[in-house]
Amino acid sequence: MAIPNRGGRSILFTVDIEEFDTAVEFGHNIPLSEQLAVSTRGLRLLAQRFDAVGARTTLFTTANYALHETELIRSLAQKHEIASHGYFHTTFEPADLLKSRLALEELLKQPVTGFRRARMGFVDPNDVQQAGYQYNSSLHPTWIPGRYNHWGEPRHPFKEVGVWQIPASVTPRLRLPLFWLSLKNFPFAYYKLLCRQTLEADGFLNLYVHPWEFTDLSGYEKIPTYVRRHSRDELLDRVEALLRYLKSLGDCRTMGEFVQSLNVENP
Repeated sequence: MAIPNRGGRSILFTVDIEEFDTAVEFGHNIPLSEQLAVSTRGLRLLAQRFDAVGARTTLFTTANYALHETELIRSLAQKHEIASHGYFHTTFEPADLLKSRLALEELLKQPVTGFRRARMGFVDPNDVQQAGYQYNSSLHPTWIPGRYNHWGEPRHPFKEVGVWQIPASVTPRLRLPLFWLSLKNFPFAYYKLLCRQTLEADGFLNLYVHPWEFTDLSGYEKIPTYVRRHSRDELLDRVEALLRYLKSLGDCRTMGEFVQSLNVENP
């Protein structure tokens, strides 16, 4: 187990950029063009808040999305790290690991070193290593009913087959998840307190959201209220306030930069 240097606390605010297939998952029949457009609207709004705060982030994007929104992804890559979120969001095959990395590298003309599987699904660490990644952030060490139970998995960064696994953050004792649904549904003051306690205990904070959350979701009535609530401006304001608060406690860094620091501290 490797724990980052407490003297340099790292805030890893990450974004999973994907086709808006959450609407499809809950029964809405919408075309790919609409799925892409919803995510793009939210991503542009979210990027404006990153600029306002001066926060650098890691954007995990599906290759499918990036190849449909090439200019936007290229523009964002000038300030933020681009990593792989697989080729498609709805489906996954081990071959997608290499296929998505190569597609993104061809698009950006720069290395892509990180991966996160859609919906924090399991991916064989040997496949991740063979596909040429330096880190994987697909582990959420908590229990999400109906999705996965990773309660006993490590909370801190560790190496698998030579690849760093960077788990999503959960609170130290109860392992309360600090992911996007918590940001939406916990009282904001309580959420900030949990983030601060976790950052102080662990030295790093790995949070993630999705661009489609930052659009008006009221028209997608089949999506549960706990997913649709606090969307658009209300959630954008919440994220900006959170980032300003967290920047007073540590440094907003890309995950690639964080992994570089881990390599220095754990040669």
